[in-house]
Amino acid sequence: MSDSCGSVSRRGFIQRAAGAESSLLIARAELMRGAGNGKIRAGIVGVGLRGAQTIIEFLSGNDDVELVSIGDLYPDNIEKALRTVRNSAEGPAIESKLKADREHTFTGFDSFEKVLASDIDLILLVTPPVNRPREVEAAVAARKHIFAEKPLAVDPVGARRVMAAASKAEDLKLTFGVGAQRRSQPEYQETIARIKDGAIGEIVAAYAYNLASPLPRLNEKPAGMSELEFKIRNWPQYVSIGGDQIVEQHIHNIDVIQWILGRPSKVVAMGGRAWMPSNWVYGDKYDHISAEFTFPNGVICSSHSRHYRKGCFMRNGELVVGTKGRSSCQDLAPRGPLPPKVQEQVNLVKSIRGQGPYVNLGVAVAESTMMTIMARESAFSGQEITWEMIMESTLEFAPPAPDRLPPSGVPGPAAPGQYQFR
Repeated sequence: MSDSCGSVSRRGFIQRAAGAESSLLIARAELMRGAGNGKIRAGIVGVGLRGAQTIIEFLSGNDDVELVSIGDLYPDNIEKALRTVRNSAEGPAIESKLKADREHTFTGFDSFEKVLASDIDLILLVTPPVNRPREVEAAVAARKHIFAEKPLAVDPVGARRVMAAASKAEDLKLTFGVGAQRRSQPEYQETIARIKDGAIGEIVAAYAYNLASPLPRLNEKPAGMSELEFKIRNWPQYVSIGGDQIVEQHIHNIDVIQWILGRPSKVVAMGGRAWMPSNWVYGDKYDHISAEFTFPNGVICSSHSRHYRKGCFMRNGELVVGTKGRSSCQDLAPRGPLPPKVQEQVNLVKSIRGQGPYVNLGVAVAESTMMTIMARESAFSGQEITWEMIMESTLEFAPPAPDRLPPSGVPGPAAPGQYQFR
């Protein structure tokens, strides 16, 4: 694991974000929420599998938008992404919105900075999660609207940095969308509103499940590929880059619970590896974690996440139990007309234009991210972790420079009783 770098305490994280104010750029007048209806010019950073789909969802869901700048570490990712977009079912309809020319297509470790410096109104952040805090801070300082894929951090310091930046974005009325698509789905929105209004009575228990198959990965380290490149391309397998599966995937389910119950007071978790070998391919993540969150009102949420091989039982969803009934958190309202990931892009653009509710999910989803991190840290350390402990934690994986991540070698998975929470 990497050492702490420039840690931020709960008392200090707001001051750190405020210090960036002096570097704010002057934004176009039509950029600000509701100030104009011209075309929204977007740039994207990170165009792997998810990034390519984000392009399709953003362009197909909205009129009067253009993608004018693209960045990624590797040229082959950009080439594959553009082929995926153009060969998709939506490709013919969105081809005219792809405006990123050669001069506005960037590769390398400074591609984010180059996209951000382009003439854009909105930046789509789909890089590995360890990058999210610095990217969000820089985008807010540049007064750009933001769409950021989940999770919003991989460590407590990073989550607090995002909370502070999201609060600043709200002050500036910058839209801050997050790839936590359940928050954009009408069936979740209406059902959760009804739950909060007492439709199932007083909540007495909650459950969250992400019992899934493994994510796509590189199955071997190619000859000649550097350790750094292999880890970045295989980032979901490495805790210091992707956060572990509970942070990177189970956040969808944990986010629903946080939406309903708020912050937990404490968590106890356990996990490990049932089948993943310790090698370059599988990095240092766990393949299963179970957690018990306790909330201030005494309600307990049982959380179960695992990435087992195909053929095992699968389940993905949430359940809330009340004194008058139970709900899957989406069963008290009809499904929306659009795919969830398209709907979140529609809501994003409507917020920017001032044609729909203002969207800033940064603080809420950063708190959900923090919930997943505290559960991971409890499982790794074997300790009960409180909300106060995680908000004071100095753990930070972010490197001093992007081209210096992650730590050297292939670390083994954390051993409870030896791993030290800090």
